[in-house]
Amino acid sequence: MMISIDQVRKKTSNVLVYLVLAAITVLMLMPFIWMVLSSFKSLDQIFSYPVTLFPKSITLDNYVAIFKEYKFAHALFNSAFIAITFTTASVFFCALGGYAFAKYTFKGKEILFIILLGSMMIPFEVTMVPMYALFNKFGWINKHIGLIIPGLANAFGIFFMRQYMMGLSGEIIESGRIDGCGEFSIFLRLILPISRPAVASLGIMFFMNSWNSFLWPMIVLKSQNMLTVAVAIRAFNQGMRTPYHLIMAGSVISIIPLLIIFLAFQKEFIAGITSGSVKG
Repeated sequence: MMISIDQVRKKTSNVLVYLVLAAITVLMLMPFIWMVLSSFKSLDQIFSYPVTLFPKSITLDNYVAIFKEYKFAHALFNSAFIAITFTTASVFFCALGGYAFAKYTFKGKEILFIILLGSMMIPFEVTMVPMYALFNKFGWINKHIGLIIPGLANAFGIFFMRQYMMGLSGEIIESGRIDGCGEFSIFLRLILPISRPAVASLGIMFFMNSWNSFLWPMIVLKSQNMLTVAVAIRAFNQGMRTPYHLIMAGSVISIIPLLIIFLAFQKEFIAGITSGSVKG
């Protein structure tokens, strides 16, 4: 069977593309691989010379230490509680706001939407100080509510849900009204279920953002038993020598929930990003 020159060139180009992609993948995974392997090393092994990727002797002392000495399990619980509560509430309110902007007509709608988009351009650092002063008056400093309330009606989330819901058929809403459903009942029973891809995508983004949040929790939380995972890992560094072996172990544990969440909702996440976010 004869193979044409064009077929040879095509196969060669495909092989080159795959090799380049494989090399890029390895480069991107190297920091992650280094973190995981370093979590099983002692501090001296991490700084040993010549540098070795694999540990000379695997030890679990790092994982034992962060749970026994630094109460890392409590930080995991705090982060899980805050992330789940924040994600559930914020996705609900963002879906509600996105539904209103997508399917209702009211006075000042366009102006409000422009203001909403404009608020996305304001850096968090600009509002951080006045928000801290306000929360201090409310008595929310060193309390988890101070991490949950900000961002519940997120401008990006409302915009994201609006773009998705603009593609939903208005006949669904009309059929619900004909059947005697109230407006809020239509939203809960009809709109939210069929918006599952967008809800899952936004939920994953909000959960990851809340779980990995560092600056605001570091400012708000003061006591050891209130710390989140990101702030607790920073708290490992209390001496003259940075305990990178403990930081690596804590970082490995901290990404496990994110991997589980992403893998569980991977299909919905991809569907929401590729379809809903480009509508309108």
